Amino acid sequence: MNAVEAQEVRNLLLKNNEQYRQLAERHHQLDDRLHELTERHYLSASEQVEEAQIKKWKLALKDRMEEIARCFSMGHGRTA
Repeated sequence: MNAVEAQEVRNLLLKNNEQYRQLAERHHQLDDRLHELTERHYLSASEQVEEAQIKKWKLALKDRMEEIARCFSMGHGRTA
């Protein structure tokens, strides 16, 4: 699947799959928070831990979203 096809699948899933849409929204929220943290010149110890956790959560969400997209694009008739 090329980049254009992958984007089309993501767009379809955002419109038609509630689980995918919720995962994407949570990923966006975490991305916003991570951006807030990276804009700071100094992070407290707890903020450093939060930053590391957010990165892990974002990766897990992205992995799950990719799994859903892969199932969808393979035409299994389901979106995991």
